[in-house]
Amino acid sequence: MEKVKILNVDIQSVTKEHLLIELNEGILVTPNVDHLVKLQVDKEFYDVYKKAEWVICDSKILYLLSKLLKKTLPEAIPGSSFFTAYYMYHKNDEDCKIFLLGAREGVAAKAMKMINKKVGRRIVVGAHSPSFGFEKNERECEELVDIVNRSGASVLLVGVGAPKQEKWIMKYRERMTDIKLFMALGATIDFEAGTLKRAPVFWQKIGMEWLYRCLKEPKRLFKRYFIDDMQFFYYFTKQLLGIYRDPFER
Repeated sequence: MEKVKILNVDIQSVTKEHLLIELNEGILVTPNVDHLVKLQVDKEFYDVYKKAEWVICDSKILYLLSKLLKKTLPEAIPGSSFFTAYYMYHKNDEDCKIFLLGAREGVAAKAMKMINKKVGRRIVVGAHSPSFGFEKNERECEELVDIVNRSGASVLLVGVGAPKQEKWIMKYRERMTDIKLFMALGATIDFEAGTLKRAPVFWQKIGMEWLYRCLKEPKRLFKRYFIDDMQFFYYFTKQLLGIYRDPFER
């Protein structure tokens, strides 16, 4: 499969339709502008990306900017909308059993109920909302692994924010032997539960969904989008000029 390199990430050049057919196992990560900024300074996060089997463009901004490169991404595949397409694609596949891990207390359970109702069967076999800071509590992490293993799930969606979700998956993936596919998909559980609304289609099409979300949650997202993530354009300009260097390249 062809790849498009943006900064120090090789993003797979794939359409949503092809991904639905091919996505059966491995770890799925979905780079966006915020991820790419973090990947310049966080070696552990970078290592997860290098080991992930599926690196799929989540951002319309990255898709549009790829047109300035020699190789262009075919489309953006936002993780939140892709997950809906994924479980509907597998609605009659009895081997597809999903576990939702993430979001605030009760939200994952609500998402599970709504998805199962939409699909018409129990495709989501378990849901759990971990405590804040759970990733630092080894006992709770062990309990989470046990809960997932006892659920009978074959697919695990972890939505606790990047880079926490990606690091947690990589650390514990070998302990969850029945899980074939791991998805790190941020706020997807909230979207499925209806506790967080996606931007209207128009905002999505023009690549401004990030601005819509910022207007909805300014206290949480303003610094990320308007200060931290602006560094991306500095790095990307260096790539266009041929002077960007991967900070972790040996």
